[in-house]
Amino acid sequence: MQKIETPLPGCFLLEPLVHGDDRGFFIESWNRRTYRELGIDFDYVQDNHSRSTQGVLRGIHYQIDNPQGKLVRVTSGSVFDVAVDLRRGSPTFSRWFGVELSEANKRIFWVPPGFGHGFYVTSETADFQYKCTEYFTPENDRGIRWNDPSIGIEWPLVDGGDPSLSGKDSAAPLLEDAEVFE
Repeated sequence: MQKIETPLPGCFLLEPLVHGDDRGFFIESWNRRTYRELGIDFDYVQDNHSRSTQGVLRGIHYQIDNPQGKLVRVTSGSVFDVAVDLRRGSPTFSRWFGVELSEANKRIFWVPPGFGHGFYVTSETADFQYKCTEYFTPENDRGIRWNDPSIGIEWPLVDGGDPSLSGKDSAAPLLEDAEVFE
């Protein structure tokens, strides 16, 4: 497995070794020893799977008192995946990094605790799977508006149209009004 650093310290991409032939492929998506050697040494307590249609944007989500690290990947379709540094004392506070995750590139993205996370579906549909280091707790659930100008995420919106958002994501506050990590 190859580790690829990003401009956000602590966030990185992983490219698994793909064993393929005319019958299909095999990848090892999780191996505690391999991940520990790469600097991801967490116990995962929750494994999630979502399916979304093209134009759906989920995020920017995080948990304030129970921060989750997320190991994310796409097993069908493609998304533009984003992490935002929400650690107020960090030199990269409010900066973002985005990357395409797809069934074709098989990349895995590590989003550590202290970061907001979101994705936008660029294919007809996408299956998005992720492991979490902490349980989801509704009382700690927070969000930042997807199009906050102070963050300036460059979403690759299909045909330049507005994304499909949940009510919660539509009402998310701007970063300046949000509770973040100290």
